[in-house]
Amino acid sequence: MSWSAPGGPGRIAGDGAVVARAPAKINVHLAVGPLRSDGFHELRTVYLAVSLFDTVTVRPGDGLALEVAGEGAAATTGPDAVPADRRNLVWRAAELLAERAGVAADASITVDKSIPVAAGLAGGSADAAAALVALDALWGTRATRGELAALAAQLGSDVPFSLQGGVALGSGRGEQLSPVLARRRWDWVLGIAGEGLSTPAVYGELDRLRAAGRLPGGEELTPPEPVIAALRSGPVAALAAAVSNDLQPPALSLRPPLRRALRAAAEAGAAAAVVSGSGPTVAALAEDEESAVRLTAALAGEGVFRTVRAVHGPVPGARLVG
Repeated sequence: MSWSAPGGPGRIAGDGAVVARAPAKINVHLAVGPLRSDGFHELRTVYLAVSLFDTVTVRPGDGLALEVAGEGAAATTGPDAVPADRRNLVWRAAELLAERAGVAADASITVDKSIPVAAGLAGGSADAAAALVALDALWGTRATRGELAALAAQLGSDVPFSLQGGVALGSGRGEQLSPVLARRRWDWVLGIAGEGLSTPAVYGELDRLRAAGRLPGGEELTPPEPVIAALRSGPVAALAAAVSNDLQPPALSLRPPLRRALRAAAEAGAAAAVVSGSGPTVAALAEDEESAVRLTAALAGEGVFRTVRAVHGPVPGARLVG
């Protein structure tokens, strides 16, 4: 990878701040193969970026400092905790970009979270992608989008998509992306549970259920073409019939109340309801924006979710704002 010499700063405000944001994702299709020798599973997934965003603000600093506000900031233990040190992907993104560009890792970073962690929405990945974009501007590293994407793939499987956004087919462990054309807006309602689920725990449960013969082994991955065709041209019924997630059964095994949540979404009028990624967020597909508003109100009154949010997609990936 070649890098340009550091140049002038990017879109910097009067106080030296650079702001970027990145979206949450829904896995509209997620097929999981057997465990690979490198410890990952082979995936075929269709990502959809939706209008729930985390914002990362970076300022000049002496060394690295990280502050987290908003969703998850109060949690100190468990899957919902958001660390403010080297355990956070944002910190690792800063160190990686600085190392590759040959600049000092000096920045004061604030993450304002709206995307819950351990929710199957790639909240941590969104933060890392936004940090790469913001710090590239702050430090004037002039990284190309391809160079940032290569760094993103080193940080995590979902980070490249958080950088790209829109709709994409992911393969490998999810980091190898092919853009997908979606000609229309898709409206969803996200039902966010009270406590997150550990992604490694959900994959571990999938392996356990497969070893016990309670789920297919995953040697034949469900093809993504029906979902891709539906996203391109609709109608909603076609997408509703095609959505699937191999991680839904293990998520339900670890969190049985999710069955009630999925049933509540269906009874409230969702065209389809699926666990997003490793869960426990339930993504409910709506016919249109007006239907999403009604569905949000209905699910908020059910008491099965901590938070209910109406979103739409596709939306762009990590971008500078302000």
